[in-house]
This record gives sequence, structure tokens and C-alpha cells, in this order.
Amino acid sequence: MTRTLSRGTRVTGAERTKLAAELAPRYAGGESIRDLAAETGRSYGFIYNVLKEAGVPLRGRGGNTRRKKSS
Repeated sequence: MTRTLSRGTRVTGAERTKLAAELAPRYAGGESIRDLAAETGRSYGFIYNVLKEAGVPLRGRGGNTRRKKSS
């Protein structure tokens, strides 16, 4: 389980790499960026950037998509 990080503290170098290694498999397993952000106490943008920097393939947005109606 990922630890809660203090808000506003810089996470760099080896610590950032370690965090990415913890979060990447959980995201790949289906957890959302929002869930990971809430659990770690960090922002959506922070988690997004950590995953992106680690080369994790990010999922597309969910929900309805606009499609041309077939007639």
C-alpha cells in the first residue's frame, strides 16, 4: 500500500522513481489516477506526471464519446 505523502514536499530522484514503481502496476491494474491521488495525498496532476515520466501508457478518458449517428 502506498504511503501518504506530505503536501508541498518535493519528490525527486530515487524517491520519485520508487513512487512511480509503486503506482505504475496499480494504475495498469485498473486503479484511476484520482484514486491514486486521493490515497497518496497528492494532486491528480502530480500523479499524472509521475506516471507519464515513468513511461506508463495512460488510458483514454472514459464516459460517453461522440460518434456520428447511423441512420
